[in-house]
Amino acid sequence: MAVINVPKALRERLTEEGTEALVRILDKMEEHGQKAVLEIVEGRFERRLAEAKADLIKWMFLFWVGQIGVQIGVLFAFFRR
Repeated sequence: MAVINVPKALRERLTEEGTEALVRILDKMEEHGQKAVLEIVEGRFERRLAEAKADLIKWMFLFWVGQIGVQIGVLFAFFRR
């Protein structure tokens, strides 16, 4: 966590207890903000991963269908002779 420097005038106005409470509140807000950003980024990553997985499955299917087509073509050419 970052070190928060409270100006002397504010520290005198809030007292030490008030200053510590303010620092704790700011720390909690920072932690909450970091968690929120992390959740958003995690959601985006999971969505992109799912899209990449679906795209990979599509290309794998096309590759294997092509391979089977080529093998059947080679077998037909071989057995016709």
